[in-house]
Amino acid sequence: MKQLDVLIVGGSAAGISAATTARKHYPEATVALIRQEEKVPIPCGIPYVFGTLGSPDKNLIPDAAVTGSGVELIQDLVTSLDREAHTVITKGGGTIGYKKLVLATGSKPVVPPIPGRELENVYTVEKDVDHLHFLSDRMDKVRNVVIIGGGFIGMEMADECRKRENLDVTVVEMLPHCLFLAFDQDLCVRAEQALVNAGVQVRTSARAEAITGNGKVEGVRLDSGETLPADMVLFGIGTRPNVDLAREAGLELGPFGAVAVDRYMRTSDPDILAVGDCAEKISFFTGQPSPLRLASIATAEARIAGANLFQLRRENPGTIGVFSTKINGLAMGIAGMGEKAAAEAGIDYVVGQAEAVDKHPGGMPGAQTLRVKLIFRRYSGVLIGGQACCGDTTGEMANLIAALIQARMHADQIAMFQMGTHPALTASPIAYQLVNAAEQALLQMR
Repeated sequence: MKQLDVLIVGGSAAGISAATTARKHYPEATVALIRQEEKVPIPCGIPYVFGTLGSPDKNLIPDAAVTGSGVELIQDLVTSLDREAHTVITKGGGTIGYKKLVLATGSKPVVPPIPGRELENVYTVEKDVDHLHFLSDRMDKVRNVVIIGGGFIGMEMADECRKRENLDVTVVEMLPHCLFLAFDQDLCVRAEQALVNAGVQVRTSARAEAITGNGKVEGVRLDSGETLPADMVLFGIGTRPNVDLAREAGLELGPFGAVAVDRYMRTSDPDILAVGDCAEKISFFTGQPSPLRLASIATAEARIAGANLFQLRRENPGTIGVFSTKINGLAMGIAGMGEKAAAEAGIDYVVGQAEAVDKHPGGMPGAQTLRVKLIFRRYSGVLIGGQACCGDTTGEMANLIAALIQARMHADQIAMFQMGTHPALTASPIAYQLVNAAEQALLQMR
């Protein structure tokens, strides 16, 4: 039997980060990562293999990300976990003992109970290289693709699929707007219009009632009675935690069906930790359970778990939620709460907004508009959220806003923010969007 100090189960973003962090904090420990897949795709890059990248083979996490840090890489599938014996059994017939185990088993795509989902050419988008190759090949043989779900997966898939000359693409979203669970309405509308401008049909407030066809998909019937022509249907409505191994081992699950963990990422078994999509989240703002699942959250949790294996060194402050996307050239980012989320949580808030080009003067090559909206608690002035669009600096602006949120900065501190500026790299210090948005919010507080 192989005996290890630390075993990580799962080889995507969370598993890799947990393994490399464990190696840094406990250099004398024997650390191994076990995964089923021969190759692992970069999760957030999956939509781009169908358009911009052109192949799943251009969207891979290199094995050196694991082995280069001195972590052993094992390709096999863990089929059972014996908590009392501190061992796992693999599909290949091996037994591996551990002192500490980290579950990073991720999530699985949700398949809604829609009639016709079993028809040929109806698929989910899975984190599997062979499956992605198969989907790409099938797309070469079809004309009409209907994507059910207008969240990040659905919108980015639609934007990439429309780049293939042979495809007509339609997005069906049951909510009033695409991306409505993440962004406020104004940005949702802009994203939809960007997709429409790219030639994609967008149907919002529309529910797919059935997938029609005789053996092979031929259409998608909406609740309005309209049937959209479809040679291929892709589900992009979200994921569910992959907790089969944890459930069978008797680990406690949480309210969203993921493995229950404490602030140190420990499960109900003190020698087992869980991170990423398979682990429960708590909100940074409310301390209540959160359904968010992102690679960025997964890696942050993994860095906490990897440091806490044999000594408690880090505590999870809770999930902020930082998103960014780019649809037909329109970049959008959000960190923390939007106005809708703040209102639903019963928070009395104020909003500050500012818009300027992201270089100065505006005639600098490549200058783009960058608009920032910041949301503060009215009476404490503490920042709880922010959104940005529309140029390519949007993603890092959302990350900066997230850092300010995590530091619990208030509007006065942000208004006095000392930034570095350069004509080719940033907005003018006079027009710097974060500062001016905070100043605008302060006027409302006073």
